Amino acid sequence: MVLLLVVSMLAFGAMNLLGDPLFNILGPTAGDVDNPESLAKIEAVKEEYNLDDPLPVRYVLWLGAFVQGDFGVQFSEDGQPPVSNLIVERIPRTLSLLVMAQTMALLISVPWALFAASRANSKTDKVSTVGAFWILSVPNYALAILISYLLAIRFDFFPLVYEAGDPLPSRFHQLMLPAFSLALPAAAVYQRLLRTDLITTLQEDFILTARAKGVSRRSVLLKHALRPSLFSFVTVFALTTGALIGGALIIENIFLIPGLGRALGEAVLREDFPVVLAIVMIGCAAYIIVNLVVELVYSLIDPRVRR
Repeated sequence: MVLLLVVSMLAFGAMNLLGDPLFNILGPTAGDVDNPESLAKIEAVKEEYNLDDPLPVRYVLWLGAFVQGDFGVQFSEDGQPPVSNLIVERIPRTLSLLVMAQTMALLISVPWALFAASRANSKTDKVSTVGAFWILSVPNYALAILISYLLAIRFDFFPLVYEAGDPLPSRFHQLMLPAFSLALPAAAVYQRLLRTDLITTLQEDFILTARAKGVSRRSVLLKHALRPSLFSFVTVFALTTGALIGGALIIENIFLIPGLGRALGEAVLREDFPVVLAIVMIGCAAYIIVNLVVELVYSLIDPRVRR
């Protein structure tokens, strides 16, 4: 809750101090104070958006409305459309992209880490390490462009852009390439961390005992070593979710996905404060919720956490 308040204050203050809400709503009309008709519009907009009130008062009024689910309206002369309409339209696409990206990252990283840890310090493990560090060294946008060139343009496995009006199966297929572009760097992070923890766990006494009893390497990895090695992995999973939310801003613009990330970029360019504030707050709230869920997952991994 404290984080939400701090983020909301910083975002609200920055958006109002770095720009002129009145000009963003009315355009050149805001400077035409000698025209009675323009002056009437200026006064109406000031009253509607509380622009005559001090900044702290406007912040409290905005926060009170936001908590009640009123995100305001997009900046325009007629105050339409409501920001909530934009959020409802765009959020399913961004949520689908993030869920697909995290799912892909898990499906790639866990087998990858198990494979590398079971062959620690071998040539295969060293090649795996080089590959992971290469993925991490490439900027997110450059990796997305490279992947889109190879899989969409060169080999035509996936469509290059997202078409919102297509049927659901087609839209799911269109999201796979952007999701993979987000997932690959996250998978490299997960793999490096989980591999290290697995190697440490495999040196524990209970693992040596299991091996002495003749338990197969597969069972040792999956049934004995994996679960105790997941604590750091789960923590980084939550932290990486925040990075993926930020990465969605880039990915959605590269693949022309009409989600919250693209809406945020468009709103910043036209200084549409209500839209920017709503999306920033939703992203921050989502990050907090993911971390709360992670706290519950800890107790499932190790029951001692509940004591």
